[in-house]
Amino acid sequence: MTDAEWAAIRPLLPVPAWLQGRGGQPEGYCHRQLLDAIRYLVAGGISWRAMPADFPGWGRVYAFFRRWREHGLIDEFHDRLRGRVREREGREAEPTAGIIDAQSVKAAASVPSVSRGWDGGKKVGGRKRHIVTDCLGLLLVVAVTAANVGGRDAALGLLQRLRRLHRDITLVWADGGYTGGLVDRCQQKLALTLQIVKRTDDMEGFVVLPRGVERTFEVSP
Repeated sequence: MTDAEWAAIRPLLPVPAWLQGRGGQPEGYCHRQLLDAIRYLVAGGISWRAMPADFPGWGRVYAFFRRWREHGLIDEFHDRLRGRVREREGREAEPTAGIIDAQSVKAAASVPSVSRGWDGGKKVGGRKRHIVTDCLGLLLVVAVTAANVGGRDAALGLLQRLRRLHRDITLVWADGGYTGGLVDRCQQKLALTLQIVKRTDDMEGFVVLPRGVERTFEVSP
């Protein structure tokens, strides 16, 4: 990452225990090096053991990543960055509305068959990613299922997580695939308004709806 990026990210990172007098020893590598290694791995889609020699050893990097994941620090780091972006756009750090959608993607042959499925509507075999974003397209919650799991089937659990993590949100927009009893269940169980954004009769083919997450899917790995 650039010096400017590191200057923005560094204050958001958790302070190591040894710097707070809580015991432990200084880490052998700078957090900047470890974050650069993780970003390289994600961008390239490589395995941990294929980490180039320019970075710290893959075992060190993976241990760092695993420790942060187990303590929920990766989610916290992501949420802090999202809040900074929202504030830069003149919004409150916490959103009050969201957008839900799902997308089926092909899975590599190495993906276990038990976690894959066939989406008959999209003619795609693989997995399906279900996401809720804010109005800027920034991720709020994510779930990955087999491609044969419908958006409505995964939506209630996803929205329950959304309400638990983002209590200010009371409105979520969705496309016509989320119609039916889900709307009433969200209102009754979650005190959440699920508003369906429908296509008009003069729309033909693929059209980006006024409240959609297509751009988020385009840039998601």
